[in-house]
Amino acid sequence: MSSTRPRILLLSAYDAASHKRWREQLIMSLPEFDWHCLTLPPRFFRWRIRGNALSWLNEPALQEPWDLIIATSMTDLVGLRGFHQTLTSVPTLLYMHENQFAFPESSHATNNVEPCMINLFSAVAADHLVFNSEWNRQSFLQGVSALFKKLPDQLPKGLPEALLNKSSILPVPLEDKLFIKRQCLTDTTCPHLLWNHRWEYDKGPDRLLKLLDSLVSRGQDFRLSLVGEQFRQQPEAFAQIQQVHHSRLLHFGYQTQIEEYHQLLQQADIVLSTALHDFQGLSMLEAMPLAALRWHPIDWPIRSTSLLSSVTPATPKTRMPRLTPPPNV
Repeated sequence: MSSTRPRILLLSAYDAASHKRWREQLIMSLPEFDWHCLTLPPRFFRWRIRGNALSWLNEPALQEPWDLIIATSMTDLVGLRGFHQTLTSVPTLLYMHENQFAFPESSHATNNVEPCMINLFSAVAADHLVFNSEWNRQSFLQGVSALFKKLPDQLPKGLPEALLNKSSILPVPLEDKLFIKRQCLTDTTCPHLLWNHRWEYDKGPDRLLKLLDSLVSRGQDFRLSLVGEQFRQQPEAFAQIQQVHHSRLLHFGYQTQIEEYHQLLQQADIVLSTALHDFQGLSMLEAMPLAALRWHPIDWPIRSTSLLSSVTPATPKTRMPRLTPPPNV
């Protein structure tokens, strides 16, 4: 017997851990819909963002009738709709976990505008855009405007304004189970530092290495948990941290069990971010109800978000050693 519930097709073209968590949480919170997911593994980024429509070319689900399509920002909606004509009449929502315009440039990256164009074309093709933070939306629209200034001619008028008018803000929510009373006392002598981000260049591992080395040079003892999603290639700074600070490491690598990860959040005295940018800063947000204190760069773009200001540490402020960053951090 076929389901009478509205049918939603969810497309996650680069199903990294945060994207997987978002879609699983979304499906669990809306059981009144009949969900079907198509995902692609989070590797070979350039190929994945350019080729996902081709990877799904012979996918039978794309020939079925749907009431709504929800796609992540890595998805090539234009290519998919071109390959599968039945999708052109289905309402489409594009969820922007990130945008390619705002990613900091890597020293190893080539100047390639194509990922930005795929983001832009998919945004134009979607019926509605949802961003996980206002900073994400504004950096995307500013990136589109800056790109248009570089293009020679025949540009549509008012496109950034049109994209703004069909967009809204909906952050990835925090789970209720994170909001529990902190069980352990804060260690001010040898604090447990937690760095819980993707192991990639834009999360500032070089900054972290400099900060840790600076603490050692000042005689500040500490313990360190360095966790987060890892990929085939990662910055050399992680290996250097493991080598230089191995005696201080409590955890090193990806936490596969969510319960153990939540316990680690509660055990930490200070949660660190050295990120060059964050679109929502979810790893910091989920740690803040449990960890005693947070530390992030003064130029952290998400520091003024309403969600951040509504999440406070679970214990009163405690006098902690100053984690003043060394120069150039």
